[in-house]
Amino acid sequence: MTSSGASGYRISRDDGATDGIAGSCFATYEEAYAVLERYYADLCCSDDREYYRIEPLDPA
Repeated sequence: MTSSGASGYRISRDDGATDGIAGSCFATYEEAYAVLERYYADLCCSDDREYYRIEPLDPA
């Protein structure tokens, strides 16, 4: 497995807004994914959900 050089991951909303999930940072991609997995599972068939992505934090 190769490292991307990132020091962690952040969840961002596709619309750029911040909420209880967006802006959260995690040490691993898997931790961030688990949060989104729980969020989407709770909203099974809802059209009222927000869309998120997991982004690497820039090492600096």
